Amino acid sequence: MKLGSRLEAAVPKDKIGDVKVMNNEYDNEKFFEEYAKMSRSKEGLKAAGEWHQLKPLFPSLEGKSVLDLGCGYGWHCKFAEEQGATKILGIDLSKKMIEEAQKRNSGNQIEYRISGLEEYDYPENEWDCVISNLALHYIEDIVEIFQKVYRTLKPGGIFLFNIEHPVFTAGVGQDWIYTDDGKPQYWAIDNYFITGERNTHFLGCDVVKQHHTLTQIIMGLLNNGFELKVVEEA
Repeated sequence: MKLGSRLEAAVPKDKIGDVKVMNNEYDNEKFFEEYAKMSRSKEGLKAAGEWHQLKPLFPSLEGKSVLDLGCGYGWHCKFAEEQGATKILGIDLSKKMIEEAQKRNSGNQIEYRISGLEEYDYPENEWDCVISNLALHYIEDIVEIFQKVYRTLKPGGIFLFNIEHPVFTAGVGQDWIYTDDGKPQYWAIDNYFITGERNTHFLGCDVVKQHHTLTQIIMGLLNNGFELKVVEEA
């Protein structure tokens, strides 16, 4: 079972540091090989467990500009093009991910760029919609990203993102505690209110994630000008 949170935040229509680079596990050869075996990698959005909840949250993209933060294989960029978006940029720190995106999900309206989320310049009032799926839990200073996203969105723009739930990132081993007969019994968490680096094991590799509390996420949005429209947990 995967724990996640989906949030849609809007920039009010009257809206008027140091770079800390996320870890790049996805260019690790072993990790990438295992990731490529996942159903979501082979079959796209229909095989992504979160898609049935995320898809209805998308605004109309007809004639819109879309920025995808941590675009991976580019499935969401291709979806945006299919929905009529006329300008789409997908950025990802992983060279391997961008190469796969260019092979699998290229399009006349789509540009892919190798860039960390912290490194992108976020030009002011550039995008109608910014999306991010399962990338922000690798970011140390998530509030700084919220500030930059707010700056780059046009007035009335939408920020739609899916992030691992804080209960998941604070989980002991990020897995259930099981009964003797193999049934999930409870989910143990550790130091929930202490934010920062968490080490876990995923796809046969040691992976570094960043734990953010729900308060930190929601107040980080509200304190930087966003209006929350939807919050979903799963």
